[in-house]
Amino acid sequence: MKIVIIGGVAAGTKTAAKLRREDPSAEVVILTKSKDISYAGCGLPYYVSRVIPERSQLFVNTPESFEALTGAKVYNNTEVTALDRAAKTVTAVCEGVETIHSYDKLVIAVGASPIRPNVPGVELENVFYMGSPEDADALKAAVDGGSIKRAMVVGGGLIGLEVAENLSACGVKVSVIDIAPQVLPNLLDAEMAGYVENCLAEEGVMPFTGVGLEGILGETKVEKVQTSKRAMKADACVLALGFRPNTGFLQESGLEMIRGTLVVDGQMRTSDPDIYACGDCAIVSHRLTGERRWSAMGSTANICGRIAARSIAGKEVQPHPGVLSTGVAKLPGINMGRTGLTEKEALALGMEVETVVAVSDDKAHYYPGSNPFIIKLIADKASHKLLGLQVLGKGAVDKITDIAVVALSMGATLEDLQYCDFAYAPPFSTAIHPFETAVNILLNKLDGAYETMTPAQFAAGAAEDYKIVDTSIAPALPNAPYIQLTEVNGEIEGYGKDEKLLLVCNKGRRAYLLQNRMKFFGYTNTKVLEGGTTFTPSLLEE
Repeated sequence: MKIVIIGGVAAGTKTAAKLRREDPSAEVVILTKSKDISYAGCGLPYYVSRVIPERSQLFVNTPESFEALTGAKVYNNTEVTALDRAAKTVTAVCEGVETIHSYDKLVIAVGASPIRPNVPGVELENVFYMGSPEDADALKAAVDGGSIKRAMVVGGGLIGLEVAENLSACGVKVSVIDIAPQVLPNLLDAEMAGYVENCLAEEGVMPFTGVGLEGILGETKVEKVQTSKRAMKADACVLALGFRPNTGFLQESGLEMIRGTLVVDGQMRTSDPDIYACGDCAIVSHRLTGERRWSAMGSTANICGRIAARSIAGKEVQPHPGVLSTGVAKLPGINMGRTGLTEKEALALGMEVETVVAVSDDKAHYYPGSNPFIIKLIADKASHKLLGLQVLGKGAVDKITDIAVVALSMGATLEDLQYCDFAYAPPFSTAIHPFETAVNILLNKLDGAYETMTPAQFAAGAAEDYKIVDTSIAPALPNAPYIQLTEVNGEIEGYGKDEKLLLVCNKGRRAYLLQNRMKFFGYTNTKVLEGGTTFTPSLLEE
C-alpha cells in the first residue's frame, strides 16, 4: 500500500512515523512545500527572544534523519498543486519540475499560514509574521540588529500576545491592537480577559481593543501603523491576525470543506474515504457540544495524525472524541490556561449555568514563590456537570487546566471532583488543592450558602445600591466602613438587618466567613464580591 502525505510538520510527520510502526511494509511518501520538516512552530516566538538560544533546537528531525529513523521518503521543497481523485494522483512541483505521484491512501496535512491582510503597506520593510522558522529568523535578525525600538503587534490572540511578550523581553516597547472588544476573544470571558489586559499594561505591553488595522505607513520601512483610531508610531509591525488553511489547491476537488478546512470524521477521513486530513487544515468537533470546531494546535495535530495512521493501517481505532479548545500560554506578567466552554459560549448554546471566580494560593502561602491562582469555573446549574475552566496566575496554570481537561473528558460533576486525592506538599500545592477549593466554593454557591456578586456583575454596575464593606484582615479599602470578622458576635451597630451590603476582602474567604456569621445573626441581604481585591484591585485606589 502506498500512502502519500502532503505536509511535513506536526500532523504529517506524526502520521508517517506511526504508519511505519503500524505497517512496516507500507510505502510512505511525504511531499512538503517547506525546506524543513518536523519543526516546533509553537516555539518560534521564544527563539526571537533567545529563550531558545539555538535555531537547531526548534527542529526534531531533518528530512534525512526522519527518513533514516522511520523509512518514510521525504521530498521537501515540493509543492502539491493539484489533486485528481479519480486517478488517485497528486501533481507536485519542485524547482520548476512537475511530477505525478499516485496513491492508495492520501493524507492532507498542509497546515495553515498567517493571514496577510489586504491593507496598504504590508510589503514595507519590518512587517513580520510568525508562522515559519524563516518568519522567526527575520524578526530575530531585526531585533538583534537594534533597528526595532517600538513594535506594533496586530492581533490579541495567543500568537500575538506571545510575540508581544518575547519582544518586550528584548527591550522593545510593544503595543497590541485587536478589533475585538477584548484580548483572547475566543478563549476567555470578558472579565478574565480584562484582568489579562491589566497585567499586560503593568508589564509595559499596551493593549488597545476595539481597534482595527487600516494600513502601515512609511517610505520604505515601517514608520507608523494606521489604526481605526489614529496613526501610531512604530519601527516594526507584526501581523498576528490568525491563520488560514493551506487548502487553496483543493477548491475544485469536491472534498467537503468549511471555511477552507477539510471536514473529517472520527477517524480523520474526509468525504473521500481514501483521503484523510489532520492538523491545522482539518476541522474536527467539540467534545462537549458536537459542533464543528477548528483546533489549530500542535497537540491536536499529533493526536489526529496518530488516529489517521492507525485507521489507514487497518487497526481498530477509537474515534476522535473531539477537542475541548484547551489552551495555555505564558503572557507578559501572567500565565493563562483554559478548557471547555466559556460562560459566554454556554449561554449562547442555551445552557443554564452557574459560575464562580475563586482565588487561592498556588502553593503553601508560607513557601517562597507562592502566588495566587484566579480560577473561573463554569458548571451546569441543574446537573452540576463541569463545563469549563479558565485560570490565571504566575504559577503552573497548566496543572489546573489539565485537571479540568480530564474532568470534562470523563463528564464529571462538581461532586465527583470534591474529594479527589490531589498531590500535596508545600512546594507544589496547598493542603486543599486550588482546583478543589474552587469546586467547593462553587458548590457552596449552588447550595445557596455563598451568596455573591461576580466581578462581571460588579463591573456592570450591580453594586450601585450596595454599601461596600471592607472585611480584610486590616482596613484596606479607602472610604469604606470596616468590619473585623473576629469581633462579630451578634448584631453589628450601624448596619440594618435588610441593608444591601457588599462584603469585600483580599480573596473572598474572609468576606464569606463574615457573611456566614452575619446570616446567623439575621442579616438577610449580604453579597460577597468574588475574587475580592485580588481580581478587582481598583477598589484599593483612592
